[in-house]
Amino acid sequence: MSDAMELPERESMEFDVVIVGAGPAGLAAAIRIKQLANDKGEDLSVVVLEKGSEVGAHILSGAVVDPIALDRLLPEWREEDTPLKTEVKEDIFTFMGPAGSIRLPNFAMPPLMNNHGNYIVSLGNVCRWMAEKAEALGVEIYPGFAAAEVLYGENGEVIGVATGDMGVGKDGEVKDTYMRGMALLGKYVLIGEGVRGSIAKQLIANYKLDEGREPAKFGIGIKELWEVDPSKHKLGRVQHSFGWPLDLKTGGGSFLYHLEDNQVVVGFVVHLNYSNPWLSPFEELQRFKTHPEIRDVFEGGKRLAYGARAITEGGYQSVPKLSFPGGALLGCSAGLVNVPRIKGSHNAMLSGMLAAEKVVEALADGRTNDELAAYEAEWRDTDIGKDLKKVRNVKPLWSKLGTIGGVALGGLDMWTNTFGFSLFGTLSHGKPDHAYLKPADQCKKIEYPKPDGKLTFDRLSSVFLSNTNHEEDQPIHLKLKDDALQMSSELKVFAGPSNRYCPAGVYEWRKDDETGADKFVINNQNCVHCKTCDIKDPNQNINWTVPEGAGGPNYPNM
Repeated sequence: MSDAMELPERESMEFDVVIVGAGPAGLAAAIRIKQLANDKGEDLSVVVLEKGSEVGAHILSGAVVDPIALDRLLPEWREEDTPLKTEVKEDIFTFMGPAGSIRLPNFAMPPLMNNHGNYIVSLGNVCRWMAEKAEALGVEIYPGFAAAEVLYGENGEVIGVATGDMGVGKDGEVKDTYMRGMALLGKYVLIGEGVRGSIAKQLIANYKLDEGREPAKFGIGIKELWEVDPSKHKLGRVQHSFGWPLDLKTGGGSFLYHLEDNQVVVGFVVHLNYSNPWLSPFEELQRFKTHPEIRDVFEGGKRLAYGARAITEGGYQSVPKLSFPGGALLGCSAGLVNVPRIKGSHNAMLSGMLAAEKVVEALADGRTNDELAAYEAEWRDTDIGKDLKKVRNVKPLWSKLGTIGGVALGGLDMWTNTFGFSLFGTLSHGKPDHAYLKPADQCKKIEYPKPDGKLTFDRLSSVFLSNTNHEEDQPIHLKLKDDALQMSSELKVFAGPSNRYCPAGVYEWRKDDETGADKFVINNQNCVHCKTCDIKDPNQNINWTVPEGAGGPNYPNM
């Protein structure tokens, strides 16, 4: 946008509570605030902003849900028609080799790894159902509006957020359709925008919320939804694996979940502290499906949906300070995923409920826009803290010792933590994920097989299934800080890993048609909002920001 242009003043709306993100955390917070207010005969105004075109459009998770939070938030849910239809009936853990596998006995697994009593779901559909519950209580939900800017008061406190301007062209000039973003002002602002959210990232930096904490750690989860031959469908089966196709130094693993309607979810997680820049998480999922024991499940089936999302993996020791002047971080914005369980939605909901209670208490005391210090002070003593503390050493052990030693000692540590102590204390994570990449000439190039279009696929046909769309004539939302650095380091030192770590074909290095020089191309139309580039770029040279509202994937049942 031209610097000389005077922007029109933003229209504003005032609420008691503004919540960013209609995921499990944000919706649980909204529901709980209204429940508590209604119990007191009070009317608190709550708004939820959601950048997806509808609630659930950007939600992607495995997902096996631990119902601990739902039982507290909506205790009547088991008597209703809900998206939680498939209870886990069979729990399988395997170590995969290239041609076979070894099943780990269930009795050897720590108790917290038991999935019985949990539900296999589409988390997007769970959020759609929760949104209906929230709206029935009087919560206002605005899908298609991305929070793009934090609004601060005179003393540096958060007083609200602003949605992004609409109708700005690629060239930065305003179009006939230009509309200034809206300011949503709140007495408290809760941030539940998911992993590596752009608003949370700003707040963590501004208030130094990660000071004294271990570095944030991440993985990338890539998921496909299939309809399979009914004879191959095992309703309620949950299967996790580690090992092949990854080498034993690279962390990650798979999940296969058998849902209702002959549907099977297959997903693959790669820890983003991998060192070989030739590795492609997308291709590792495609390879995984060719394993003799996995291929048979999908042969003759039809792939229905595809998506990808970063996962927080730092856990207990990486959780930033959760309160700041004027609000709090919730759910995956706070890094509350239990890595070995591959579960975060229960902690997300619990965090939203806890923050809601502290907000209602503060408003009852006549407070506004101050720090919700009790939320930060208490979360470690709740079920969230207890859940994360038991598994706090699994990720660092895996990172330091590799798959065999790390998984074995991590399992032992989870067992001892069941009885309240750890042999290791609390281990450090070490470096942030982007610092692990080695120069390309120090690593073995990985040759991936070509897709067959039946079992294995390419990125572009996969992105098509994610229903991703962005307004074409808008500024690129993936901001490159230094073009020269991308050439001198990302390409010349690391051989352009963005072309491989991105699961949507957003980044590529091309030869210029006229000069023959290398050119970095950003196909931002393809972006599925996974945030991997923001995490894994070796120079932290890519900054993920929100595009125009409603842009991105439109996941139907993910």
